[in-house]
This record gives sequence, structure tokens and C-alpha cells, in this order.
Amino acid sequence: MTEGILTGANLPLLVWLLDYSSALVFALTGALVASRLQLDPVGFIFMATMTAVGGGTLRDLILNRATVFWVDRPSLILLAAGAAMLVFWTAHLVESRQQWLRWLDAFALAVAVPAGVGVALAAGVSPVIVVLMGVVTGTFGGLMRDVVGNELPLVLKQGELYITAAFGGALTAVVLIWLGLDRSIAVVLCGAVTMILRIGSMVLGWSLPVYRPRPPRNR
Repeated sequence: MTEGILTGANLPLLVWLLDYSSALVFALTGALVASRLQLDPVGFIFMATMTAVGGGTLRDLILNRATVFWVDRPSLILLAAGAAMLVFWTAHLVESRQQWLRWLDAFALAVAVPAGVGVALAAGVSPVIVVLMGVVTGTFGGLMRDVVGNELPLVLKQGELYITAAFGGALTAVVLIWLGLDRSIAVVLCGAVTMILRIGSMVLGWSLPVYRPRPPRNR
């Protein structure tokens, strides 16, 4: 019954807007990492583009869509390249690039997760896959950015809600749709919950308990 509620969704305009917004902001974060690595313009474009479309590419491959989203809309690549060049010429004006990176990344996460949820809803997959596609879309571009940039991935930083924020937002959308809320509203609220959880972690220190090994017993 639950799967039936989530099938046949059609959110073309909303997903289109979310894809472009997430690509733009994630591209800015990729370019900021490139500035810290002191790369050339081609390096900036590579980092920005990979970050912008990485999560959505993996999502579309998993869902076996006819074409990956940026192949249908190459303007997304041009948008990412433009963002890269903007940062290339202006990064020296930013005092704290790490802070800008974290806040831009938080906003991109809150846009990309509902984008992934919207695409999965339109594909008519099960609720579990809808949640997973939201998480994949929101996290894998930034993960690839940090791994290639030889930095500790934000998604794995101790004591921060990142994947948890993505999961919480995606799960919120699924639950709200199951309760009968309009899909478009549920997708928007998905982004809001993701942003609240991420900012709460960054500003208020919200976190989940982490594993602490117990000291060995004295024999």
C-alpha cells in the first residue's frame, strides 16, 4: 500500500529547479576546495563539475534512467563551469573559505536531497529507495570532492549530522506522503528538515552518540 502511494509522482518543474540549484551551490563548494589546492582553471572546472553532478549521476545510474540528468541538460555543466570561474577570480577576497565551504555545502545538501527524492518519486520506486536516492544525491558529490581534494570528508566528520540530516529529510518526505500530504509540499519540507538538522549540528552542536571503545579489563 505504501509503495502505491509513492508511485506515479510527477514533479518536473520542481525537480528541474532543485537540480539547477544544487548543481550551482555544489559547484561553488568544489571550486572553493580547488582554490585551497591552488589548482589551475581546468582544475577548478573539474572539481566544480564533479561535485555538482556526482550525486545525481550515481542516482540516475542506480535508477537506470534512460539518460543521466546532465546529459539531457548540458547547461548544468556550463553552470558548474561558470561557478568555477567565478570562484577562480574571487576566492582571494574570501577570508574564511572553510566557513563558506561548510555553509554553502549545508545549503547544497538541503537542495540536493529533495532533488533526489523528487526524481525517485517520479521513477515510482519503493519508499526505501526514495530515501536512499535522497541520501545518495545529497552526499556523494561532496564526498567525491573531499576525497579527490585529499580532505577529511564532511560526511564523515565526527560529531556532525550530515548523512543523518540527509536521511532525516528524505524520510520526512516519505512519511508525509504516506500521511497524505501533497508530494510537492513534502519535497519542500524534506529540504527544510535537512537544512534544520544540518544547521543545528553546525551551530548548536547537535550530534548522535559515537562509538567509544571500552578500556580493557584488568586481569
